[in-house]
Amino acid sequence: MSAIGLPERATQNRVISLFKSELGYRYLGDKSDQANSNIEEDLLASHLISRGYTADQIGRAIYFLRAEANNPNRSLYDNNKAVYSLMRYGVDVKVDASSVSDTVKLIDWNHPEDNDFSIAEEVTLRGNLERRPDLVLYVNGIAVGVIELKNSRTSIGDGIRQLLSNQRKDFNEWFFSTVQIVFAGNDSEGLRYGTICTEEKFFLGWKEDEADNQLFKLDKYLLKMCSKQRLLELIHDFVLFDGGIKKLPRAHQYFGIKAAQSNVNSYKSGIIWHTQGSGKSIVMVLLAKWILENKPNARILILTDRDELDKQIEGVFKGSGEDIHRTNSGQDLMKQLGQAKPRLLCSLVHKFGKQGVENFDAFIEELKKQPPLAVGELFVFVDECHRTQSGKLNQLMKAMLPGAVFIGFTGTPLLKEDKATTLEVFGGYIHTYKFDEGVEDGVVLDLIYEARDVEQSLGSQDKVDAWFEAKTKGLNNWQKAALRNQWGTMQNVVSSRSRMERIVSDIVFDFGVKPRLSSERGNAILVAASIYDACKYYELFQKTVFKGKCAVITSYNPQAQDVTLEETGANSETDKQFLYNTYTALLKEVEPAPNKSKTETYEDWAKNLFKDQPANMRLLIVVDKLLTGFDAPHCTYLYIDKSMQDHGLFQAICRTNRLDGDDKPFGYIVDYKDLFNKVQGAISVYTSEVDHDDAGGGSPDIILQDRLKKGRQRLDGALEGIALLCEPVQPPQGELEHIHYFCGNTEKVDDLKATEPQRVALYQATVALVRAYANIADEMSKAGYTQTEIEKIKREIDVYLKLREIIRQASGETIDLKAYEADMRHLIDTYIEASEPREISDFGETGLLDLIVKSGIAEAINNLPKGIKKNSQSVAETIANNIRSKIIKKHLNDPAFYDKMSVLLIEVLDHLRQQQISYEEFLKRIADIAKQVQVGAAKDTPIALNTAGKRALFNNLGGNEVLALQIDAMVKHVRPDSFRGNLAKERVIKAALMPILGNDQAEVERIFSIIVAQTEY
Repeated sequence: MSAIGLPERATQNRVISLFKSELGYRYLGDKSDQANSNIEEDLLASHLISRGYTADQIGRAIYFLRAEANNPNRSLYDNNKAVYSLMRYGVDVKVDASSVSDTVKLIDWNHPEDNDFSIAEEVTLRGNLERRPDLVLYVNGIAVGVIELKNSRTSIGDGIRQLLSNQRKDFNEWFFSTVQIVFAGNDSEGLRYGTICTEEKFFLGWKEDEADNQLFKLDKYLLKMCSKQRLLELIHDFVLFDGGIKKLPRAHQYFGIKAAQSNVNSYKSGIIWHTQGSGKSIVMVLLAKWILENKPNARILILTDRDELDKQIEGVFKGSGEDIHRTNSGQDLMKQLGQAKPRLLCSLVHKFGKQGVENFDAFIEELKKQPPLAVGELFVFVDECHRTQSGKLNQLMKAMLPGAVFIGFTGTPLLKEDKATTLEVFGGYIHTYKFDEGVEDGVVLDLIYEARDVEQSLGSQDKVDAWFEAKTKGLNNWQKAALRNQWGTMQNVVSSRSRMERIVSDIVFDFGVKPRLSSERGNAILVAASIYDACKYYELFQKTVFKGKCAVITSYNPQAQDVTLEETGANSETDKQFLYNTYTALLKEVEPAPNKSKTETYEDWAKNLFKDQPANMRLLIVVDKLLTGFDAPHCTYLYIDKSMQDHGLFQAICRTNRLDGDDKPFGYIVDYKDLFNKVQGAISVYTSEVDHDDAGGGSPDIILQDRLKKGRQRLDGALEGIALLCEPVQPPQGELEHIHYFCGNTEKVDDLKATEPQRVALYQATVALVRAYANIADEMSKAGYTQTEIEKIKREIDVYLKLREIIRQASGETIDLKAYEADMRHLIDTYIEASEPREISDFGETGLLDLIVKSGIAEAINNLPKGIKKNSQSVAETIANNIRSKIIKKHLNDPAFYDKMSVLLIEVLDHLRQQQISYEEFLKRIADIAKQVQVGAAKDTPIALNTAGKRALFNNLGGNEVLALQIDAMVKHVRPDSFRGNLAKERVIKAALMPILGNDQAEVERIFSIIVAQTEY
């Protein structure tokens, strides 16, 4: 047991030994007392001398390197980018005016073993606030890596945050201008890596040779990533400076590119299938850069099938510093291919089209006889290749570009009907990274699916028929039949707007109660069936709190000719007029940006606001746009009111699966079109329609998680986790024992510091528990819990919430939970400790239920705000919500009684909705329920049960008045003072209950929980 709980020092010693004995690094010793630099000039000069450079060349090279590393007028990112360029390509030096320029290569990339790899520990950084990284990796005296280690009981997150704070200007930002990769690790969690300025949530874990389980994961992956060859390869071929963000690859991107490099060297086509959201664009950019550098005659053409994707690809490559030419026509494409430069082009695949060809086969054969149109070795990247791999277009493309290597990129697997032609064009899979792998690795989020049925019914068939006859008096039977065929059934026409209104209300409700939506950190996309429907939805949302915070983005662009022939003189709008009028009003105040239409300017504004300020752009309403492409906006919820299938459906639902902080555990899909089988189908192609031998790797099975099943698993796991966390607390596990375990001696700073990991774990576990509970709080029974289990879970959550506050108070600390506090406040208020019935300003200090009891239902309604009392449905919901809140608040006191009241409340609301009772009868019944809930007693309660405690016992003992009074008297007789929470004193009451309740231990525990909840005992 002496090896358990070793200090950080033990880990550090082992890692240093690993670098010395296994990786062949030189040990530079402890540098805590030295004047350290990120460029150790003696080491660098010594290496360059061994490479044959002169003293003058070396001096100038080091001077230029320092100048770039320490430029005070640039950011860390820009200094690091400049240093990287010198490290990768060499330093141009000119010793005197008469000599030619020479390039001093700081690193020998082609021969890793010929470089000087070294490691130092406790490298003190001075200059601003002093810091001391645990380990620093040097190549030829240049600091390229920093490692922060923690003991196995301390989170890797602490190491990551330490790395980030070290990079701040007020600490030691200067040191990181040469650093290419940073690591944080411990023996329990393994290793995470990033680069300069990488946010904590984007630190990555490596994955390779998973079957190898001999070493600590920390050691295993340091050996993998820091071997001399691998480390230089990662720095040379896999670093990307992308629009102000420095990036390193994930493991699947690295291995995907390595596999593609092999194909490229063999001039062999193939497909890279990396699931949606896993970073295909980075793979594309890094592979292109490698090809252009390693194949002097290579040229790359990137093809897409949509103009917006073509623009996006151009932007991604330019953002990474690559010069790319975007063709503007088919003629321009042919012209550019026919000359040696540019080497990197992007185009729409349709520009290969040829008009006016009568005999296509003969035309193809003729093309094959002609000299190749393209100059150089052509590599063709085809984005979303599942959409562009078949048909005459590809035959034409292959004929025009003989000898080209085609590499297809897709985020979805190939369906059976696509596969034959795809294999002809691209060949087999180069590398795959499937959806389940992405979820397991934490690269993308799992998806939660929820179908919501919006029932539609016809109010009165007779009235509909009468309306139709009145409106079609001048038509003959044939015309009437044609009109019916055009519009479908009248039921659909009459109920369509009503259905949309219900969906709008449903979405607005979600934004008020769903944790991530209500906190305004998340937003949503609604997919409408048509442009007309999208505009209708937009019109309806303008009448809600979404006014000014939602936008409609479709392919429609209003033109005057759209409505030239639409006027009927009937003082009503045709569909085309509605679209035109909606968009005209929408764009009225929009000033077009340079070279853009009003519509394009509006869409850019809405999309950017949606991405950058979710609180100010809550909802986008779309039809087809923004659902595909790597630059499409991400969201938390996707609402689908459109029939979709296959690739389009899978790409759309993956808008929600991107990572975005700890408060987004899943991507949520809400389906109003009953697409469940199609959603399953879109994802099950990973198994049912993919050749496993082609795809490679393990089974690609994917299961779309059922919301309630997944929710129950999360809640059970959260309860088990927090219980295990508290298990080591000494008996009798009261407040004092918990304080001792989580805080130690609160008067000793060292104790508080030593127990900090336990407290952090408790806080995080509490947040996870409350979130897990909130996801299914009002559907616990549907999730499979019994009523007894539900009550037990509520009590446990209440205890853990109280424990959390006790520990925070005892330790005198607060944890930064800003990202969670809004969620916690909402979840606790709504589900755990429901507040008193909502006070309405017109009532003064009198609650709504009090008013019903004291003054009657009519007076209570009269005191409601005007906006509520004018609408009978609003009145019903307001009263019901107040009653429900009271029931939740008081439920623990008397579960049987309040369960009965809850059933009555649901029953009377259902009767009202189904119009089984009149509104007047509803008010009568709801007032009766309100009075019983407020008083806490049913109308037929025996007179002898004159306290809340006696009534609670009576209700929970099956209405046995004698037994209730007997237990009440017994408890008052035997109960010790302050018995709650004291196990010994609680046992006195339980022992007295045993003979009364037939020695039934479970029944004793159940009734005891009722007794504890009563203030009179």
